[in-house]
Amino acid sequence: MKDLSAIQARYVRDPLPVRLGGLAADLARIASFSQHPANLAPVADWMREAAHFIEWCAPESDLESQVTLLELQRHLAHWRMRLPQRFPDQAWRAQMIGEAQRWSQRVLEMSGLLA
Repeated sequence: MKDLSAIQARYVRDPLPVRLGGLAADLARIASFSQHPANLAPVADWMREAAHFIEWCAPESDLESQVTLLELQRHLAHWRMRLPQRFPDQAWRAQMIGEAQRWSQRVLEMSGLLA
């Protein structure tokens, strides 16, 4: 188990746009690693980490971003709940990959780092 307090301390030192960029990167990793059914463990780890990143970003985000992050949190919980049973299913993974890629892009745009 990773030391969450150390990760949080490091994560919250960055400005909010950089933190959102880190969240977008985790979502991109989820999409990339989900292409291979042997990667269940790292995908589950990045999903947990992304959920924590959301918790650590949301309080400093504007209301619209908080609503978006809450929706993303719901999607992550939905994926994580089904991950052990559904991850071997290529069609399910493909759908999740597409959603994770769209969320990654959405969060990256929300960060303002692309401007």
